Amino acid sequence: MADDMDQDDRAQGVDKRRKGRGHRDTTEWAERYGGARFKELDPNAKPGPTASVEGWVIFITNVNEEAQEEDIHEAFAEFGDVKNIYMNLDRQTGFVKGYALVEYKGHKEAQAAINEMNGKVLLEQTIQVDWAFRKPQRRR
Repeated sequence: MADDMDQDDRAQGVDKRRKGRGHRDTTEWAERYGGARFKELDPNAKPGPTASVEGWVIFITNVNEEAQEEDIHEAFAEFGDVKNIYMNLDRQTGFVKGYALVEYKGHKEAQAAINEMNGKVLLEQTIQVDWAFRKPQRRR
Protein backbone atom coordinates (compact mmCIF):
# COMPACT_ATOMS: atom_id res chain seq x y z
CA MET A 1 0.00 0.00 0.00
CA ALA A 2 2.82 2.41 0.86
CA ASP A 3 4.41 1.70 -2.52
CA ASP A 4 1.13 2.63 -4.24
CA MET A 5 1.08 5.97 -2.40
CA ASP A 6 4.68 6.67 -3.32
CA GLN A 7 3.93 5.97 -6.99
CA ASP A 8 0.88 8.27 -6.83
CA ASP A 9 2.96 11.00 -5.19
CA ARG A 10 5.67 10.65 -7.83
CA ALA A 11 3.08 10.82 -10.59
CA GLN A 12 1.77 14.08 -9.10
CA GLY A 13 5.28 15.51 -8.79
CA VAL A 14 5.44 15.46 -4.97
CA ASP A 15 9.01 15.64 -3.71
CA LYS A 16 9.35 13.67 -0.46
CA ARG A 17 12.70 15.23 0.39
CA ARG A 18 11.40 18.75 1.01
CA LYS A 19 10.54 19.56 4.59
CA GLY A 20 9.42 22.69 6.40
CA ARG A 21 6.91 25.38 5.54
CA GLY A 22 8.42 27.43 2.74
CA HIS A 23 7.63 25.14 -0.18
CA ARG A 24 3.98 24.33 0.42
CA ASP A 25 1.20 25.26 -1.95
CA THR A 26 -0.78 28.09 -0.37
CA THR A 27 -4.01 27.28 -2.23
CA GLU A 28 -4.94 24.86 0.56
CA TRP A 29 -4.83 27.62 3.20
CA ALA A 30 -8.33 28.84 2.37
CA GLU A 31 -9.74 25.43 3.24
CA ARG A 32 -7.47 24.87 6.19
CA TYR A 33 -8.16 28.19 7.91
CA GLY A 34 -11.81 28.63 6.94
CA GLY A 35 -11.13 31.32 4.35
CA ALA A 36 -9.30 33.57 6.83
CA ARG A 37 -7.01 36.20 5.32
CA PHE A 38 -3.66 36.88 6.94
CA LYS A 39 -1.91 40.22 7.07
CA GLU A 40 1.52 40.12 5.47
CA LEU A 41 4.47 42.37 6.15
CA ASP A 42 5.49 44.70 3.33
CA PRO A 43 8.44 43.13 1.48
CA ASN A 44 9.18 46.49 -0.17
CA ALA A 45 9.52 48.39 3.11
CA LYS A 46 12.54 50.66 3.51
CA PRO A 47 15.38 49.67 5.86
CA GLY A 48 14.75 50.49 9.51
CA PRO A 49 12.17 49.58 12.16
CA THR A 50 9.47 47.22 11.02
CA ALA A 51 6.13 46.48 12.61
CA SER A 52 5.24 42.93 13.46
CA VAL A 53 1.88 41.65 12.29
CA GLU A 54 0.32 42.72 15.59
CA GLY A 55 2.07 46.03 16.27
CA TRP A 56 5.41 47.69 17.06
CA VAL A 57 7.63 45.59 19.31
CA ILE A 58 10.61 46.82 21.30
CA PHE A 59 13.33 44.61 22.76
CA ILE A 60 14.62 45.29 26.27
CA THR A 61 17.88 43.69 27.38
CA ASN A 62 19.73 43.48 30.71
CA VAL A 63 16.43 43.07 32.57
CA ASN A 64 16.88 42.17 36.22
CA GLU A 65 16.26 38.46 36.77
CA GLU A 66 13.77 39.21 39.54
CA ALA A 67 11.68 41.60 37.42
CA GLN A 68 7.95 40.98 37.13
CA GLU A 69 5.58 41.87 34.28
CA GLU A 70 4.14 44.59 36.50
CA ASP A 71 7.58 46.24 36.78
CA ILE A 72 7.99 46.33 33.00
CA HIS A 73 4.40 47.48 32.46
CA GLU A 74 4.76 50.26 35.03
CA ALA A 75 7.96 51.53 33.42
CA PHE A 76 6.73 51.40 29.80
CA ALA A 77 2.99 52.18 30.06
CA GLU A 78 3.65 55.92 30.37
CA PHE A 79 4.58 56.03 26.66
CA GLY A 80 1.35 54.52 25.38
CA ASP A 81 -1.02 51.61 25.60
CA VAL A 82 1.01 48.41 26.07
CA LYS A 83 -0.68 45.64 24.08
CA ASN A 84 1.50 42.73 25.25
CA ILE A 85 4.56 41.98 27.34
CA TYR A 86 6.63 38.87 26.73
CA MET A 87 9.08 37.80 29.42
CA ASN A 88 10.68 34.38 29.07
CA LEU A 89 11.58 32.57 32.25
CA ASP A 90 14.44 30.17 32.81
CA ARG A 91 12.86 26.76 33.47
CA GLN A 92 15.46 25.73 36.03
CA THR A 93 15.54 28.89 38.14
CA GLY A 94 12.15 30.44 37.43
CA PHE A 95 13.81 33.84 36.95
CA VAL A 96 13.60 36.12 33.91
CA LYS A 97 16.18 35.26 31.24
CA GLY A 98 17.35 38.88 31.03
CA TYR A 99 15.20 40.27 28.25
CA ALA A 100 11.63 41.30 27.55
CA LEU A 101 9.54 42.31 24.56
CA VAL A 102 6.96 45.09 24.83
CA GLU A 103 4.37 45.60 22.10
CA TYR A 104 2.69 48.92 21.30
CA LYS A 105 0.00 49.60 18.73
CA GLY A 106 1.66 52.72 17.32
CA HIS A 107 5.13 53.55 16.03
CA LYS A 108 5.31 56.87 17.93
CA GLU A 109 4.60 55.19 21.27
CA ALA A 110 7.33 52.60 20.72
CA GLN A 111 9.83 55.22 19.52
CA ALA A 112 9.13 57.36 22.59
CA ALA A 113 9.75 54.36 24.85
CA ILE A 114 13.06 53.63 23.12
CA ASN A 115 14.18 57.26 23.30
CA GLU A 116 13.33 57.66 26.98
CA MET A 117 14.17 54.26 28.44
CA ASN A 118 17.36 53.26 26.61
CA GLY A 119 20.20 53.51 29.13
CA LYS A 120 17.89 54.03 32.14
CA VAL A 121 18.15 52.08 35.36
CA LEU A 122 15.33 49.62 36.05
CA LEU A 123 15.52 47.55 39.23
CA GLU A 124 19.18 48.45 39.80
CA GLN A 125 20.28 47.48 36.26
CA THR A 126 20.90 49.67 33.23
CA ILE A 127 18.62 48.45 30.45
CA GLN A 128 19.08 48.74 26.70
CA VAL A 129 15.98 49.30 24.55
CA ASP A 130 15.75 49.03 20.76
CA TRP A 131 13.47 47.76 18.01
CA ALA A 132 12.77 44.02 18.01
CA PHE A 133 12.24 43.95 14.25
CA ARG A 134 14.38 45.89 11.86
CA LYS A 135 14.70 45.53 8.10
CA PRO A 136 18.43 45.58 7.32
CA GLN A 137 20.19 47.73 4.73
CA ARG A 138 20.55 46.02 1.37
CA ARG A 139 23.98 44.61 0.70
CA ARG A 140 25.54 45.31 -2.67
